[in-house]
Amino acid sequence: MENARAERIAVVIPSFKVTRHILGVIAAIPAEVERIFVVDDACPEGSGKLVQSDCRDPRVTVLFHERNQGVGGAVMTGYQAAIAAGCLVLVKIDGDGQMDPSRIAEFVRPIVAGEADYTKGNRFFDLERIREMPRMRLVGNAILSFMTKLSSGYWDLFDPTNGYTAIHASVASHLPFAQISSRYFFETDMLFRLNTLRAVVVDIPMDAQYGDEQSNLKIRRIVGEFLWKHVRNFGKRIFYNYYLRDMSLASVELPFGTALLAFGVTFGGWQWARAIQLGTATPIGTVMLAALTSLMGLQLILAFLANDIASVPRRAIHRRFPQGRVR
Repeated sequence: MENARAERIAVVIPSFKVTRHILGVIAAIPAEVERIFVVDDACPEGSGKLVQSDCRDPRVTVLFHERNQGVGGAVMTGYQAAIAAGCLVLVKIDGDGQMDPSRIAEFVRPIVAGEADYTKGNRFFDLERIREMPRMRLVGNAILSFMTKLSSGYWDLFDPTNGYTAIHASVASHLPFAQISSRYFFETDMLFRLNTLRAVVVDIPMDAQYGDEQSNLKIRRIVGEFLWKHVRNFGKRIFYNYYLRDMSLASVELPFGTALLAFGVTFGGWQWARAIQLGTATPIGTVMLAALTSLMGLQLILAFLANDIASVPRRAIHRRFPQGRVR
């Protein structure tokens, strides 16, 4: 890992019900990693104490939460400790053995090279390996990925719930830690927050390792909750990027397009229902008015989306950020 030691890499491992795997995960972390922060998120199995008693790796520091804060809360605690320790690249992996620690270099390399501020895993590059994934995960990830593209503005990313990530410490230190979702929405909310900073995010191809671990993520339970949070983040992102920070033609296209489409559909639907009720034909002028306003509105919305897709951040920002601000 070229220049890895100079970059001072830290690994953050949220620890909750992973006693069967956590020691093996730590043992597999390569020597180029300088610090390892295991965050016991009020684990009922005592995984943090297990690491303290059975792990002899001098790089390891175990942090404890008195109450469970979710994976996001555990990662934020690890980030803060790593930044305070002077680490410059922060890698997050899970303690359940699904993520191969030997691939840490692949996640760090684009950040060290100045090509990215944040890297994340994507399990959907290899079509042959996709066949091994549970069908429900495939469907759920497809739905969540589309919602994430809309709400985060990173249209070229996929697999939003993938938790294998790396981030430059100077970018992490500018995140609003207290406002980031602390549970299952954490990875997706991170993308929204990164977009507000205009950070560059890059997908890293990877294969998932499925063993005897049990996932607590139930797609059917979280789709409704995620939908609301995506709508909220989409609204915030549009306001921040197109009205608060900057104004462009896209700032006009979205509201006018939405208004025209809403008018055309509502007016056309009302006239259609009225014609059925009265048993009369709708005047051609009325039909044209509804159709034209609907088409114009749709065209303006599509133009806005095209502009939004073209506005995905491309220049890494971490070299312009001072390190050390932790919220």
